[in-house]
Amino acid sequence: MAHTVSMAVKPLAVLGKAMNSQVLVELKGKRAYRGVLDGYDPHMNLVLRNVEEVYENAVTRKLEVTIVRGDNVIYISP
Repeated sequence: MAHTVSMAVKPLAVLGKAMNSQVLVELKGKRAYRGVLDGYDPHMNLVLRNVEEVYENAVTRKLEVTIVRGDNVIYISP
């Protein structure tokens, strides 16, 4: 019987590696933010800079900095 080793990656470790990189943050309500990850906390509250707000696949506005509450995040793609 072969044993497999699970290499579980913690979400905060992935965010740490994505710092100062472009990320896509999908939010509740068909909204998303695409920008550079500038900071985060254990609740997955995020600080993004050079942000494009996307709604239904169209850029609706550009923001210098935005803060995203972790409760609204569906997923983060580094």
